[in-house]
Amino acid sequence: MSGRKGAVYSAARIAARVAALGKEVSREYAGRRLDVVVTLDRGFVFAADLMRQIDAPVVCHFVREEVRDVEQSGHARREVFFGSGPELKGRDVLLVDAVMESGVTQEFLLRRLGESGPRSIRLAVLLDKPAKRRVALEPDYFGFRNASNQVWVGYGLAAVNGTGCNLRQLTSGMNGTGGKSGRGRKK
Repeated sequence: MSGRKGAVYSAARIAARVAALGKEVSREYAGRRLDVVVTLDRGFVFAADLMRQIDAPVVCHFVREEVRDVEQSGHARREVFFGSGPELKGRDVLLVDAVMESGVTQEFLLRRLGESGPRSIRLAVLLDKPAKRRVALEPDYFGFRNASNQVWVGYGLAAVNGTGCNLRQLTSGMNGTGGKSGRGRKK
């Protein structure tokens, strides 16, 4: 990819961290069924790797967010919508997302999923950016805590132009102007 490169999390470092998170989640749920709710589009690569590391029965659900600009009484605001959520009454639930910045979207989705009465509900994110938090929410599990305001590309996260999500490493500071997304991947 072209653009200025910043911080990098190698594929090996990501794999090791995801394996450790999988062990932590496995200990927490001790073989109980776990319903994993994955946010699309960003969370699918992290969720797939994490689920393979969990030593418990896993059921996978997907939700897709839609952000809309809404005008009401002459005031414009942005709202987040989700399709109908899965039935989770009495279940242990793990919401998986790739990046947590403001926390507004995750908080909203956690509340929405909580309306169906799960036994427990927790949040796992690959990248936690607490400096940008706008709500009092912390992930229960996180891969890496980072203060970068840069765009992260790779490991399921796309650059502004949509490329780069197939890279095995995560790189910050990409300008998203395209280039050779398949080359220069680290193992």
